[in-house]
Amino acid sequence: MTHHQEQRFDVWTAGAGYERYMGRWSRPVAERFTYWLGRPEQLRWLDVGCGTGGLSAAVAARCRPREVLAVDRSPGYAGWARAAAAAGTHVVVADAMALPVRDQACDAVVSGLALNFLEPSAVAVAEMVRAVRAGGLVAAYVWDYAEGMDLLRLFWGAAASADPSAAAVDERRRFPLCRPEALRALWARAGLGEVSVAPIEVPMVFAGFADLWEPFLTGQGPAPGYLAALSAADREKVRDVLRAAVPCGPDGSVALTARAWAVRGRRAA
Repeated sequence: MTHHQEQRFDVWTAGAGYERYMGRWSRPVAERFTYWLGRPEQLRWLDVGCGTGGLSAAVAARCRPREVLAVDRSPGYAGWARAAAAAGTHVVVADAMALPVRDQACDAVVSGLALNFLEPSAVAVAEMVRAVRAGGLVAAYVWDYAEGMDLLRLFWGAAASADPSAAAVDERRRFPLCRPEALRALWARAGLGEVSVAPIEVPMVFAGFADLWEPFLTGQGPAPGYLAALSAADREKVRDVLRAAVPCGPDGSVALTARAWAVRGRRAA
């Protein structure tokens, strides 16, 4: 399967669908991320690949920013983020590979759960570095697809069991940046100093299997995009295998863990 064929499942159009699928879990990660950054105040922030605005909202609520510019190439996601944006946060449709800011315009440039989809990643990080002032912060986080994202590990295991071709589009295989060593090396190659990497874990508790499964039917993101391309019969096969693999409590609830890896560094003075 070619890289282009893999990307055909990466659907980013409907903000409401993403919020149901992953937004409710990405927001607590964004909150922990801002704590890890030290919650610096009165800065000019740039949020690259802002999606539905979870990280921008965390910055606005917890870091007392001077201003926040959030950019995303999806008009649907940018519109969702704009509708919920706090005062002082401006959301625009723009390409992460050509950020709409002058050189060294920002004090902090951040990206949440988007770096895997910005290719080539080295170009995306170089653009983030261009936008930050000397001594400024560049930081990001991505899901730990390899080991620590229980929901997607279980999903792709079920998908590959029901449909062997699914292994080719498994996010664990597609995205090598899900590991701390790869993130550290990417930041170092971009010329950033004081580089550090840390895990961020949040609980994912579903009321029952339906609460876990139905968001996969939204079509937003690689796993739901893959599922939408299947026949109804094949979707049912994946659902049944996943249901058997998911650990349910006595009350039917499902408790999983989601881990992201965060990386930060500073542009040389």
